[in-house]
Amino acid sequence: MNYIIIVQKYKTKVSKIGGNMQGLITENIANLYRIKSNNKTYEANARGKLKKEEITPVVGDKVEIEILDEENKKAVINEIMPRTTYVKRPKISNITQIILVVSSKNPKPDLLLLDKQLAFAEYLGIKPIIVLNKIDLDKKEELKEIEEIYKKIGYKVIKTIAKQNEGIKKLKEDLKGNINAFSGNSGVGKSTLINSIFQNSMTQEGEISQRNKKGKNTTTSIKLYEIDKDTYIADTPGFSTFDISEIEYKNLEKYFIEFREEIEKCEFVGCTHIKEEKCGIKEAVKNGKIDEARYQRFCKIYEELKEKDKYKY
Repeated sequence: MNYIIIVQKYKTKVSKIGGNMQGLITENIANLYRIKSNNKTYEANARGKLKKEEITPVVGDKVEIEILDEENKKAVINEIMPRTTYVKRPKISNITQIILVVSSKNPKPDLLLLDKQLAFAEYLGIKPIIVLNKIDLDKKEELKEIEEIYKKIGYKVIKTIAKQNEGIKKLKEDLKGNINAFSGNSGVGKSTLINSIFQNSMTQEGEISQRNKKGKNTTTSIKLYEIDKDTYIADTPGFSTFDISEIEYKNLEKYFIEFREEIEKCEFVGCTHIKEEKCGIKEAVKNGKIDEARYQRFCKIYEELKEKDKYKY
């Protein structure tokens, strides 16, 4: 698997522009785009000028289209509207919310991955929500401790038992008005969560379920599924683990949100918060304001990014 604070609610409004229409790209198969516009779905290719300008439409793009054949729902993409967010791998734009799924067992919580995902979400400007799944298996109350840590930082945390539909109603409420992507290790219950959300839309639910059962990691197609008005779930193969090397290691501190107030207390400009004395971050860890285990994961991610930076060019 390879698998994102300005949060903008995504509205799929449709309007006419000089006889053309605006719509949302919901799927791309071999450069043939499916576009939702005015409750209709059109198939379209990109106008040649976009190729000359080296602009490639991606799923999630708001686009201006020209209708070529209304009866057969054929169109052409004339223009791509400005993107609010863009993820390079897999290529998708305008995601406004990412659901980070952690399970209590099978697999056990991977907090290093979670902190990488949170940092990347902050970097991209995508609102994260943490879902703690399989809480019925949490005999040692590890998830309770995780919930307390991340709620204290300021993140929204939702607890679920996907197989029993517990917590699904709350999660579905929080998805409204967003283009949502789900991320997490294999086995944490992403597919079950998504299928539970679609329980009242059996055609779509069944389609996602079958895609998941047939080895989603080998699939390259990205698709948006509408679950409510202006509310989508992105089916994004390869979105569970990702390369966060776009983040400069020197800037990692900015994306651990509980560090922000403490950075000002560092004595030295350019403090790495690892080896220096009189460091505001390290002092906050010592005083219990910053969770020590999360700080240690920051140090690990910092060193990983620093090592990768050596081989960038």
